[in-house]
Amino acid sequence: MEIIQTADAFKALIQDIKTTTNGYKDPLAFGICRVDLGQLNLSKTLQATYPVVNWNENFGSAAIFIKALAEQGVEVDFMQSEVVCNVNAAFLKSALNAFTPYAEEAYGDAHKNIQVVSALYNQLVTSGAREGEFKVVFLFADEPLKSVEAAYLKLYALSLAKVAIRSINLNGAFGTLPNVAWSAGKPIELEYLREYEIELKLSGEYPHIDFVDKFPRFLQHIIPSDNTRILDTSKVRFGAQLAAGTTVMPGASYINFNAGTTGPVMVEGRISSSAVVGAGSDVGGGASILGVLSGTDGNPITIGKNTLLGANSTCGIPLGDGCILDGGLAIFAGTKFHINNEEITEIQAVNPDAKIDTIMKGKELAGLNGLHFRQNSLTGEYVVQRSTREVKLNAELH
Repeated sequence: MEIIQTADAFKALIQDIKTTTNGYKDPLAFGICRVDLGQLNLSKTLQATYPVVNWNENFGSAAIFIKALAEQGVEVDFMQSEVVCNVNAAFLKSALNAFTPYAEEAYGDAHKNIQVVSALYNQLVTSGAREGEFKVVFLFADEPLKSVEAAYLKLYALSLAKVAIRSINLNGAFGTLPNVAWSAGKPIELEYLREYEIELKLSGEYPHIDFVDKFPRFLQHIIPSDNTRILDTSKVRFGAQLAAGTTVMPGASYINFNAGTTGPVMVEGRISSSAVVGAGSDVGGGASILGVLSGTDGNPITIGKNTLLGANSTCGIPLGDGCILDGGLAIFAGTKFHINNEEITEIQAVNPDAKIDTIMKGKELAGLNGLHFRQNSLTGEYVVQRSTREVKLNAELH
């Protein structure tokens, strides 16, 4: 592409690309990434790092990237759910020419795609790159994953809160992502370690292995908010989503991918994949929120705002706002609870649309506000009372 001088000329170029490119459509998501390639299989992607992720935004930049690829003889197939293409200096130079009207504005939070292209172009010109080390990736549909690059793009979107937890298709992630050894944030093929184990160990070059997994850790890719604390890097998996103000303590805490918090939350227990915890809640030490594969009948669990899960408790049903689950208690969809008449009246007051009876199963109480789940120490019965925690109802609904 020739150098574009004005913003109006840039807009005209975008319109021309969209109208003259056969089958053109805006991508759902896109970005330029650096990939870590295999030590034995030099064409195998082990990890993808995106400095900027675009999700339903910045379609002008996407059009420029698609045009720059076409100039390199690479035609994007818009019928595919994901497209992964190598990036070279010629591609970057062409994109920079198109971005010229905005070059001086490309700093801070403005025009981050231009910053990526400019920084990468300078890097390639000065130091070169291994073939296939940098790629541009497009997602045109939210379908099961086919590539490592696309999997990382979606995991980034989750961890950066570009998309809501449980809102995108992550099927195929485990089959797509390779199981690798991680050393100081870098992935190493297990096959490579096995083949060169003797030489590496005798030369004193065998790497320190931090862990072995398909997923990296959250902090290897994400810079958290200033008021978010993660006291042990192993406690949060990449693809988790942590709202500002969340604190993840060491010990029995853990947050899996496609799970997390929607506001300030104290996490000292386990938030399994697909589980979501609301603002002001506390997941006590060793407490466990079950995932869809661990006892919830495939139903994802949401924990409301200002709710307390006591130490070593197990929660297998969704909870509303202002609930308490006593320490050590395990509740599931089929667990039966006793409720006395006085408590029924108080619970009904904060759940006006619910029908409360003297004996109810956990699935019938799912999502209700202001419940305190307890066990009678004399009879062993599971009981539900009105919680002492504050419940703030939505005034527009009640």
